[in-house]
Amino acid sequence: MTATPQQPHSSSSSVPHATRRSLRDTLTLLALPLVVALALPASFAGGGTRRWFGGRAESQRAEAQAAKDDAAAAFYELDTAQRDLRISIETITAVDDSPGARRAVAEFEAIGRRIDEVSRQYIEAVDAHDLDRDDLEASVAAQARTALTRAKDELANVKRELDRFGDGLGPLLGKAETQLARLAPAVERARQGLLAASNALDAVRESGLKADDLAARLAALGPELTRLNQGAGQHGVPQTLERAERVAREAGAIRAEAERLPEKAAEIDHRLVSLRTRAEALTTRAGQVEPVLSELRRRFAAACWQDLQHVPDQAARNVTQAEQKLREARAARDEQRWPDATALLSTVRALLNTTDEAVSAAGDRLRRLNAVQKDPQQEIDRTRFAIRDAQRLAMTGRTTPDPRHARPLDDSVARLDRAITTLEGRHPDYWHFLTETEAVRQSVARVVSEIRAERGGGH
Repeated sequence: MTATPQQPHSSSSSVPHATRRSLRDTLTLLALPLVVALALPASFAGGGTRRWFGGRAESQRAEAQAAKDDAAAAFYELDTAQRDLRISIETITAVDDSPGARRAVAEFEAIGRRIDEVSRQYIEAVDAHDLDRDDLEASVAAQARTALTRAKDELANVKRELDRFGDGLGPLLGKAETQLARLAPAVERARQGLLAASNALDAVRESGLKADDLAARLAALGPELTRLNQGAGQHGVPQTLERAERVAREAGAIRAEAERLPEKAAEIDHRLVSLRTRAEALTTRAGQVEPVLSELRRRFAAACWQDLQHVPDQAARNVTQAEQKLREARAARDEQRWPDATALLSTVRALLNTTDEAVSAAGDRLRRLNAVQKDPQQEIDRTRFAIRDAQRLAMTGRTTPDPRHARPLDDSVARLDRAITTLEGRHPDYWHFLTETEAVRQSVARVVSEIRAERGGGH
């Protein structure tokens, strides 16, 4: 905004007319006591030097001076409002580069040009009329009052326009101020997080653990800390805020992993011992599979045990492989390659789980075949009960069953009857019978689930 006309400059040749007049008025006021002292005797003697205008001229001068004061006040209010809004605009542009923010900047610049224009008109009105002239005529004073009043009204109009613009900045300014308020704490959290991570790594190393991977991750954050220290002025507020939050998260993760490292080392040591013990136990159990297979071969048809023939050899291979992986895991632990040690132990556990299931399957097969050979009716009754229970549910609240439910239940009855016929003959296939009855019960269970789902869980 153009400077007020009362602002002095360093050189008298560049001082505007209004400013020179203001300086002159000031000097006049300072010299007033001396002038009064010199002039009073002459005045009383009838030798006064000023022409005194009474009535209309002095009234017009006073009104013009009042208009000038009002215009100056309006000019000051507009200047103050523009300065305040410029700070708001600078706050927004420091944070926000959205289309809305760019439109706000363009609108503020347009209003600024309008402010410059009305300010120029105001200054011209002030400079055009010297209200302190001794011979100021009433008509000139009236013209001055009109021009100054018009300037004041124009200043007030632009002030209202500026106020409306400022009211519309609320959401953008609030968002910007929120981000700025978050910036300093976020940067400080990032710095403190890096310091805490560094301290945690030092403590881990003092305990004899290396944590080289964590140290490398922490070192990779060094350039990010440099950018944070360079500030938002160089890298932008949104980018600095995002960087600070990311650094804080990564530093926090490094610190947490460092603090847990002794516990992880102890856990790996425990798993090494536990899996070693389990592998030894499985070696013993795997040796018991062959006698089980021998009994199955002796007492039951080939279809009941053929799929288990590979179990002894497969168990031996799995245990051998697991023991090799355990040795590799021990070496990784000793070298403090924690991710490698953890991955190898997971492989060992999977191998032993597979072996355990296969070894257990042989013994479970013999137990179930013994039970059905002794009393097949128990398995038959169990399956028929499941079918009848499903049939009752299908008929609940109906006179005829839904074909979608009746058909699979009828098929289940026929399938059970066919499974029962496999028990006839000299060498019954008891395993086929067991797998068929289990499949029938599963099919029936699916029908029951569908019925209950359709009825909202009711019975």
